[in-house]
Amino acid sequence: MKKRLTCILSLIALGAFAQQPDTTKAKRTWTHSLAGGLNLTQISFNDNWAQGGENALAYAVNLLGKSVNDLPKTNWATSYKFAFGQTKLGGASIRKSDDKIDLETMFTYKHGSYVNPYVAATLKTQFAKGFDYSTTPKTAVSKFFDPGYLTQSTGLGYQPIPQINTRLGAALREVITSEFVGYSDDPQTAKIEKTKVEGGLESVTEVNWQLQSNLLFTGKVELFDPFKDLEKVVVRSDNTLAAKVSKYVSVNFNVQLIKEPGEKVSQGKTQVKQTLAIGLSYTFL
Repeated sequence: MKKRLTCILSLIALGAFAQQPDTTKAKRTWTHSLAGGLNLTQISFNDNWAQGGENALAYAVNLLGKSVNDLPKTNWATSYKFAFGQTKLGGASIRKSDDKIDLETMFTYKHGSYVNPYVAATLKTQFAKGFDYSTTPKTAVSKFFDPGYLTQSTGLGYQPIPQINTRLGAALREVITSEFVGYSDDPQTAKIEKTKVEGGLESVTEVNWQLQSNLLFTGKVELFDPFKDLEKVVVRSDNTLAAKVSKYVSVNFNVQLIKEPGEKVSQGKTQVKQTLAIGLSYTFL
């Protein structure tokens, strides 16, 4: 509990640091962007349908946003990604198909043209309980903030061109659980650890490339290399190719990759998730 409180206080401290009065005396002006999407699929058959098939219902919603305060000497940017989806096929129970809470805040001091110091914090978790359906009965494997991944880092950022931003720094990473300790427990110790705290190096590279007027590629690769075992690099990658078909219709192709060496739940194997979605999109801000 004490470690969890320390993590929360770290996030609050980051926000407080970023809100210190600006010596340039420039007025803070925030710019905000917010976009949401909804994808629906429904298939049903009556009793006379002879070619086979099962009723199906699926939906997925997502919300992406960013708030930026850009001043001559500082930049404070906060991004947030939320997603949730469910699927029902035939007589099977409703199953979760997507679930994401991804928050990041970063404060940068503009020391030079390309290389600048920063402090950052990220939080990754989910909304609802997740299950392993390969067992009978199904087995719960995760829930809200179980696991929760918190990372605080400081270092130097480099932006060679407007479309690419990369950073490298020292980081503290916490994996927090309460019930599903397989994400945080060290199998080499007899004690069951509900919280795993590791110091290491963090590298984050983001790409935001407008390929055409209606075609956008966004990619993010996060690497964390723990000091105690430099060979066990944690890899997280999230890449999306979005095409705007019309004002309200879009097509999105997303590939996510996760590799958590030493984690008992995934057994250290590379996890890949692919999504192709066609649906409604709306830009609020």
